[in-house]
Amino acid sequence: MYTNLKRITDFAIKDFGRNKGISIATIFVLVVAIMLVTGLFFFHNMIGYLTSQIQDRIDITAYFKDTTKEQDILNVKSEISKMVPSIKNIEYVSKNQALAFFNETHKSNPTLSQAVQEVGSNPFLPSLNITTDGDPLQYAQVANILQTSDFVGLIDSVDYSRKKDIIEKVYSVTSKINTFGLMLGIILIFLAMLVVYNTIKLAIESSREEINTMKIVGASDWFIRGPFIIQGIIYGIVAFLICFFISLLFAYFLSSQVSVALPGFNMFGSFLANWWVFVLIQLGFGMVMGAISAIIVVKKHLEV
Repeated sequence: MYTNLKRITDFAIKDFGRNKGISIATIFVLVVAIMLVTGLFFFHNMIGYLTSQIQDRIDITAYFKDTTKEQDILNVKSEISKMVPSIKNIEYVSKNQALAFFNETHKSNPTLSQAVQEVGSNPFLPSLNITTDGDPLQYAQVANILQTSDFVGLIDSVDYSRKKDIIEKVYSVTSKINTFGLMLGIILIFLAMLVVYNTIKLAIESSREEINTMKIVGASDWFIRGPFIIQGIIYGIVAFLICFFISLLFAYFLSSQVSVALPGFNMFGSFLANWWVFVLIQLGFGMVMGAISAIIVVKKHLEV
């Protein structure tokens, strides 16, 4: 067993070195394919960040009556969090915080600031700003719960009805973006797999005589397949090392430019945080595609 494995490995390495031109071309195609898949992962991260930012800007607000105690509002916050697991965030905003936010937002508009001062007291109500995963049904569920008898005595109003159309439009847009990204990913990955398969097929075609010779001398099917499978794995490993280095440079040098288009998104930071995912994607895709393509192509020769 060990002897056969050693022979297969030695044959694969020698054939890899002997056919340098074909090996380099195959690795180049694998690099292009792996970088395509890697680019999709970068694209997925950016789309995910963009949709998350959009969804986080959409919320519904429950305004409490002026006489409601702060502890009662915090109790409602706790209960709502338990009743609706899909809630991403609930922010309590006191009357003073609401007034301070209004003054900061409209500090360049003295008319509005003067109007608030003329009221003579803080006109704002304490509130809870509630954000979910973006599904309109989740917001409707939260609004319905807030308007039940358990909370109606504390709550002055809920602005869900005014924001309903906006929530539905945002959810529709983000859903379409995610669907487009998924379909694009499937198409491009399929094309990448097709290109890799045909390239490795051409590489193995050059060894047709060696395959026929091994068949004639009685070598087992797995002994014939072995060197080409190992070559496919070698192609994948070399392509992975090149791609990982390219991805690192790509993320580092383009990070600042992407941040201009997507403020707050750090491409290089995302790469470092998910480096192991990139390793799995690039190494896995390269090795698996190399090995599977070799198995399929050699199988066809063995059946002839």
